[in-house]
Amino acid sequence: MPSHPRPTTIAEYIEAAPPEARAHLKRLHTILKEVAPDATEAIKWGTPFFVEPRFLFAFSAHKAHLDFTPTEKGLLPFREELAQYKTTKNMLQCPYKQPLPEDLIRRIAEHQVRVVREREDDGFW
Repeated sequence: MPSHPRPTTIAEYIEAAPPEARAHLKRLHTILKEVAPDATEAIKWGTPFFVEPRFLFAFSAHKAHLDFTPTEKGLLPFREELAQYKTTKNMLQCPYKQPLPEDLIRRIAEHQVRVVREREDDGFW
């Protein structure tokens, strides 16, 4: 049985994701590119990352949801808005069966970029 090559770009990662994930992943990728157009995109540990030159955010596809992962400092100001979602201290989970919370993700990503740029000495990864 031939093995599938591991994705080396975010576009390849999205195409290799479950079909039900692709629309959400493409939209998330577009939002993150708009927020951080100069960030380097990379696949690290099998996961899409945006770095500038420090970690900004990552995301990953799962069977029924995607995870958007900024940092704890990136999510902290949005805790009340995030109460209706499944989260960890560093991650927001978005089920494919629900609309992607685009405005919230954009605001979190914009905040995360500001946090990283203002605090170059306090990285996450």
